[in-house]
Amino acid sequence: MLIAKLTDVATTKTSRSTSPRPATARDWIAGARLRTLSLAVGPVALGSAVAYYTLGYNLALALLCLAVAVFLQVGVNYANDYSDGVRGTDALRVGPSRLTGSGAAAPRTVLTVAVVFFGLGAASGLAIVLLTGLWWLIALGFIALVAAWFYTGGKLPYGYLGFGELVAFVFFGLVATVGSTFVQIERVPLESVLGGVITGLFAAAIMLVNNIRDREQDALVGKKTLAVRLGDRLARVLFVVLLVSAYAVLVPFALLFAGAPLVYFTVLISAPVALIVLAATTPNELILALKLSSLAALLTGLGLAAAIAF
Repeated sequence: MLIAKLTDVATTKTSRSTSPRPATARDWIAGARLRTLSLAVGPVALGSAVAYYTLGYNLALALLCLAVAVFLQVGVNYANDYSDGVRGTDALRVGPSRLTGSGAAAPRTVLTVAVVFFGLGAASGLAIVLLTGLWWLIALGFIALVAAWFYTGGKLPYGYLGFGELVAFVFFGLVATVGSTFVQIERVPLESVLGGVITGLFAAAIMLVNNIRDREQDALVGKKTLAVRLGDRLARVLFVVLLVSAYAVLVPFALLFAGAPLVYFTVLISAPVALIVLAATTPNELILALKLSSLAALLTGLGLAAAIAF
C-alpha cells in the first residue's frame, strides 16, 4: 500500500509538472495564507501595548516591528510552499492546494517571491536598527531568517523533525512580543514575557492543528512533524493543553488590568475549537479548527493589548 501511494505521488508530480495551470492573483493571495497573519499582528500589538503601559510606545518602531513580523510570516509561507513542493511533500496533501505542489507556479518563481518578502522583512529590521542604534539586533534578525528558511528548507529542515511548534512558540511568541516591547523602551517587563508565552502557545497550537490535519500524508512522505511523532490522539490532546495553558497564563493579567477578564470571551471560540479537534474525522473539520484558532489568537492578542493600554 505504501509503495503504491508513493508511486502515485511520483506520477502526480510528473503530471503536474508537465501540464501546470498558471497561477492567478487569487492563487498567490491564497499562497500568502493571510489567516496566519494573526501570528504576526497579535504579538506586535501586545508587545507595543506593554511598551505603552510601561514607558510609552514609539509608533514608527511599532509599525516597523509589524512590518518585520508580517513580511517574515508571508515569506515563510511562500518558502514552505516552495520547499514542500519540490520535495513532493504536498503531492498527498488534503488541505488547500499549494502553488508549487499543484504546478500552478514554477518553483523558482515561488522561491523568488519568498526571497522578496524575506528581503522586505530584513529591510524593515534594518530600519529598526538604524533608528535605535541596537546593532546586535542584526544577529537576531539573521537567526530569524535562518529559522524561517530551514522550517522546511535545506537538507535537514526542523519542521520535518518535529520542532516546528517549538520554534513557532519562540519566534512568533516570545521574540515577536518581547522584541516589539524592547525596541521601543529597551526594557523587558514581565508583562511582555507573559504575553509572549500566551501568543507563543497559540502559535504552537495553530501549527499543531495544521499538522494534525496532514498527519497521515506527512507520515507517508517522511515528514515527521510533532503530530506524526506523537500520534493522532496524543497530538489532539496536546492541542487542547496548549489552548488551556494560554488561558491559564492570562490569569495574572485578569488580576492586574480591569479589562483583561473580557479577553476570556474568546473562550467562546476556543472551546468549540478544542471539541472539534478532539472529535474531527475529516480534513474540512480540522481546516475549520485552524481558521477559528487563528481568529481566537488574533482576538486574544488584540483584546489583551487593549486591556493593557487602555
